[in-house]
Amino acid sequence: MTDGEQQEALVKRAEDEREDIFRRYELGLDPSNVVDSWENPSFEVYMKTDRYGFLHDERLPTTRDAQETHRNNVEVERVRKWVKMLKQWPPPPDKLHKRIYKGVPDRVKAEVWMNLLNIHQSMEKNPGVYARMLQLARKYSTETRQIDADVNRQFRDNIAFRERYSVKQCSLFNVLNAYSIYNSELGYCQGMACVAGVLLLYLHEEETFWALNSLITDQKYGMHGLFIEGFPKLTRFIDHHDRIMSKIMRKLHKHFTKHNVDALLYAIKWFFVVFVERVPFSLSLRVWDIFMLDGDRVILSMAITILYLHKDDLLRLKDMDAIIEYLQVRLHKNFGYSDDDAIQALERVMKKLKDLKLDVPPPAKSNEFPSRKLGDFVEADMEKKIGRRRNDYTDAEKQVITDVISRQEQNAIEVQSTVSYETSECATGDGYSMKTFESITSLATSPANSSYSLYSNGFVVTTVDSGQDPARSQSIHNLSYLPVHRNGLQLQHMRHSFSSDSDSRNRLDLDQALEVLQRQQLPLQPHPHPKTPSSQVVSSYIMQNGNGNGSGAANDDDDDDALSVENTRL
Repeated sequence: MTDGEQQEALVKRAEDEREDIFRRYELGLDPSNVVDSWENPSFEVYMKTDRYGFLHDERLPTTRDAQETHRNNVEVERVRKWVKMLKQWPPPPDKLHKRIYKGVPDRVKAEVWMNLLNIHQSMEKNPGVYARMLQLARKYSTETRQIDADVNRQFRDNIAFRERYSVKQCSLFNVLNAYSIYNSELGYCQGMACVAGVLLLYLHEEETFWALNSLITDQKYGMHGLFIEGFPKLTRFIDHHDRIMSKIMRKLHKHFTKHNVDALLYAIKWFFVVFVERVPFSLSLRVWDIFMLDGDRVILSMAITILYLHKDDLLRLKDMDAIIEYLQVRLHKNFGYSDDDAIQALERVMKKLKDLKLDVPPPAKSNEFPSRKLGDFVEADMEKKIGRRRNDYTDAEKQVITDVISRQEQNAIEVQSTVSYETSECATGDGYSMKTFESITSLATSPANSSYSLYSNGFVVTTVDSGQDPARSQSIHNLSYLPVHRNGLQLQHMRHSFSSDSDSRNRLDLDQALEVLQRQQLPLQPHPHPKTPSSQVVSSYIMQNGNGNGSGAANDDDDDDALSVENTRL
């Protein structure tokens, strides 16, 4: 067989595979569509689903407590106000800001999102475009296999996506394939599945397509720069995140550097999908509302807010694995603050960062936005049609590694004069930096309910069982590169265990403390001694943050005066 004939055979095989996948989604829940038993795990719908459709290991309460009843009554009143305001859109900016920060009720969230993202206008200006993109995708898309695999993994603990080839799964598959053709420069990156999945919980299929396009191409959100090869916006945001940390959270910044905690280890999921699967879903929806209103600066502010609220706990953790496990897993299960308290803290942090002129990162470069005209069909080259993977990094991918190394070396230089390195690995040069990058690709992309992810946000990680070296039990070093794929950097790493104590996070009674703190107009703050009287907690908190008598001088090691209670009060 000649080379030409071999290529034609491979292209034909790829076309047949794509058609078969599309056919399965077209059949949907038809009984003739055979599904493997492992793809549809059993579940009890009425016993284990919360209000958002997510399943839980334990049965939900059968009765409502007084607080839940009060919250429902408040939401009913808010729905009434929102319905009235939506009829007079757009409302005054101050009024819209106030109501969105209080929370958008679920019953009006779809219409609010559509107004914030200008979806009605997009659909009116582009009639028939979505249907045409979907037709082209069925014939030409080179991303179908990867999209199919990711759809089968996305939100499988949610009733809407639980059943294989359900309506929402089919919609997610269609949206991602159509968009890979519409934005041919970007194509498809795995983080897009989560973003589109959240949108589909509230919007219809075509609405989701245009909402996704707004989030990716609108300069207010600019997610194109997060998903495009090389991830230029991710690099820019991580650099600015480090800059904020070094200026106003110096102690925590030094602590992270001492224990090899690069921001990429915990912030990839924060930035790529706006905190979904890293904080409770109800809180992430609140952040999404604000993100759609105020744009991408919200992401940086929320990242600082999370670290500030939990800095005391983080400072008590003494190794990288424990810190990452805390940020990636434990906060998703138990954030420790109510959604209202967290959003109030976010609003204060945003105000303070603006006062310090740190709320906006340096301007974006041109490669963070599409350079090709959207909607123009560009046929893929032969390598993509065949699905052949590259055997080397592109220049953009190499630059990501270089940026990580440079940032880590700079951080080590900044803190070396004040942080002891006797028990850490911080000053080991390129070897340390490369190990940090390798750890990034394995740890930073794991989902909140598991430490071993098969995919997430542009990376694919595969684990292999092997004996663990006791000398390396506290960090991950044994990573070996596999061939790179545009939409999934494949790595192998040895299994490791987290050494943190899951019961070490003692807190004071939140309800009791909140009452006192609200009277003092102070933000809720965790404290290591649950039985300490609330008045003592407030006094201790003020003294710790430099607002007591005689605390006017700032201490670099005691940092965070820039985000102290008095300075962040609205």
